[in-house]
Amino acid sequence: MPQPFMEPIKQGKVREIYDLGEHYLFVASDRISAFDSVLKSEIPDKGRVLNMISAFWFEKTRDIVKNHVVETDFDRFPEKLKKFEFLKGRSMIVRKAEIFPVECIVRGYLVGSGYKEYVKTGQVCGNALPEGLKIASRLETPLFTPSTKAESGHDENISFSEMVKIIGKDATDKLADASLKLYRYAADYALDRGIIIADTKFEFGVIDGEICVVDEILTPDSSRFWPADRYKEGENPPSFDKQYVRDWLEESGWNKQPPAPALPGEVIARTRGKYLEAYERLTGNKIE
Repeated sequence: MPQPFMEPIKQGKVREIYDLGEHYLFVASDRISAFDSVLKSEIPDKGRVLNMISAFWFEKTRDIVKNHVVETDFDRFPEKLKKFEFLKGRSMIVRKAEIFPVECIVRGYLVGSGYKEYVKTGQVCGNALPEGLKIASRLETPLFTPSTKAESGHDENISFSEMVKIIGKDATDKLADASLKLYRYAADYALDRGIIIADTKFEFGVIDGEICVVDEILTPDSSRFWPADRYKEGENPPSFDKQYVRDWLEESGWNKQPPAPALPGEVIARTRGKYLEAYERLTGNKIE
């Protein structure tokens, strides 16, 4: 990220968080991670895509669940930030929240860790499912399947009752209801534009005593986006995210221990194209 700038209070694999006093500044970088490693290679425009997709969904869903957004338009940022032109498109100002220590995952299709658990137990996070489901099977009813929020390493799937033990029954009910409402709305909206949202992850916090959705929302990094015209039950469809990166790393012979190898230009270009396509399909706009 260009310098000079402020020191972040938190730096994640992809995003930095800066303290503006009353608010936070979220800045999405072009970094990309895979297999728990941040790669040296970056994906041009990825940060802008993630930030602008989140901004799009926050605006569309604010009547369903409140969110933490204060401002997404760089031209209306405080004067002290406007000299940092690189922030345009890849940053937003948000309210501070007391964050719930759980991830709220909704699954509309059986894939990933949910499918692996189903094969072993016939359940996903304590939810019994019918026999005979395949990978990528559409679930009759979307499932709320929470997980822990690990500071390092992998999050772990937990049951509804385990979530109740962590944050209480009332908060668990409210977060489950909000998550399912957001997913159903977004899944219907995206499907009309040729994208299946197979599953997604939400984070919530409390602002002024009210539950709000925070962090990023319904992006290719927090969700599985599939092209609807290539969906087939029993097969894992291609996705609008870092599939090309994962595939290339798997085939490269890398032992998945840092540092990861540099990505070829073709993989970078194809991955960038998928992120841009997801944004354009969802919003109907193009990134300049």
